[in-house]
Amino acid sequence: MSQSTSPADPVFNQYSRYYDLLYKDKDYRGEACFVHEQLSRNGVAAGRLLELGCGTGRHSVEFAELGWDVDGVDLSETMVSQAQERSRQQTREISQRLNFREGDVRSVRTGKQYDAVVSLFHVISYQTSNNDLASAIATAAAHLQARGLFFFDFWFGPAVLSDPPTVRVKRLQDERTNVTRLAEPQIDYSANVVTVNYEIAVENRGNDSVTRIHEQHRMRYLFLPELEFVLNSHGLRTLETGRWMDRTKVGNDTWYVWLLAARKR
Repeated sequence: MSQSTSPADPVFNQYSRYYDLLYKDKDYRGEACFVHEQLSRNGVAAGRLLELGCGTGRHSVEFAELGWDVDGVDLSETMVSQAQERSRQQTREISQRLNFREGDVRSVRTGKQYDAVVSLFHVISYQTSNNDLASAIATAAAHLQARGLFFFDFWFGPAVLSDPPTVRVKRLQDERTNVTRLAEPQIDYSANVVTVNYEIAVENRGNDSVTRIHEQHRMRYLFLPELEFVLNSHGLRTLETGRWMDRTKVGNDTWYVWLLAARKR
C-alpha cells in the first residue's frame, strides 16, 4: 500500500475533490426549498439570486430548478470547476439559469443587483475576524435591490458554548474510493472561534493507494446582537431567525441557526 501526503492547500482546494462524497446524504433539495419558502413568505419568490460560497453548485442547481437565475461565487478554483461541470450536466433550461465564478465573498462585486443573496452551509461563520464578517455582509448588501433579501446560516454561539464540539469520525465510500475523515475541534474562547483540524484518508479501491489530506477550518460562532449590529451598519435589518430547517425559536441547544435580513428602504 503506497501513501502520499498532501500539503495544506487553501481551505477546500484539496478537500473539494471529495466534498460531494462526504456530503452525499445532505438534503440539498430540502434546504433550497426551505430557503425558497422563507424568501417567498417575505415577498421575494423569484428573480435573480446570488449565492456567496456556492461550493460545487448543488444548492445553486436546486435554486435554478425552483425558477431562480443564479450566480454562484466561491473562493475555491476546484469547487467552481466542479460547479461549472455540474451546470453542463443539467438540461439546457436549467444550465442557462446558472453562472459560476471564482470570487472572495469579502470583496467580490459582480456588477449586478439581485432580488436575493444567500450564503449557506455556514459560510458566514468562516469569516472569523470582525473585518471579514463586516466585509462579507457588505458584499451581500451591495448586491441587493431595494427590498432585496439576504438569507444565511451560521454557528450559534450560545449552543456552541453550552454543548461544545467533540472529536468526530466520518466514513464514506463510493465505487472508487473509501474516505475516512477525522475532525478534531479546538475552541478559542477569546476569539469566539473553533478551529477544526481535519485528517482525511482517501483510499483508492483499485490499487490500495492512500492519499492523506490535512486541513484546518476556522469557524466563528456568532451571537444575534453582534450580527444585528453589523447588518444594521450596512443598511440591512433582521426580519426573522430560526432553527435550521425549522421556524421555531432558537435556544442554547440550537447549533445551526438561519437569519433573514432585508435591505432597508
